[in-house]
Amino acid sequence: MPKTITPGVVFAEATLRAAQELLIKSYAPMWTGPSGEESSGEAVARHLEATVTLLDKDGWSRVHTYYRDQDQDKSSDANPADDESMTIKQMVRALLRLVNDDIDVDPRRTLSTALRHVGEYGVHGDTDTAHVAGGVLDRLVQALTGSASARAMPWSERQHRTHADITALLCAGALFARTYGPAAATARAA
Repeated sequence: MPKTITPGVVFAEATLRAAQELLIKSYAPMWTGPSGEESSGEAVARHLEATVTLLDKDGWSRVHTYYRDQDQDKSSDANPADDESMTIKQMVRALLRLVNDDIDVDPRRTLSTALRHVGEYGVHGDTDTAHVAGGVLDRLVQALTGSASARAMPWSERQHRTHADITALLCAGALFARTYGPAAATARAA
């Protein structure tokens, strides 16, 4: 039976072993990304650690919010398109001012956005390592919750989730990748 995880999640060694068992039983190849090439456990671990660094620097957000706060002042409700006397230059300036005033750029990132951005920057990962890292995190959450359908991204968006929980997941993922990734599995078999 799936269990509810409370704040302050700790990923114990038993969780990592359970995730490895899930990986062994899974149908899809875990360490192969969308390019068709295999990513090493070390490369995936570096991607996950860079994600921790990015979230620590810019902040973590449980979810994206795309709407304006209903309590904000609505004094800028004038629509520049309604003023026929405006020149195109004045209208563009008014629109830019409107966008600048109404869109609050929040540097914080969700887990999925941070994983993707590390891959897009290309310094500590790529789209393959981002994809594989997501699979690693999914297996850990499945092992933690006992639910075969659990996924890391929805898990990270639960209302009680904290930045510390996300960091714990990412660090456990890096440890898992180094311990059970393709190069580590070959070394253990030798």
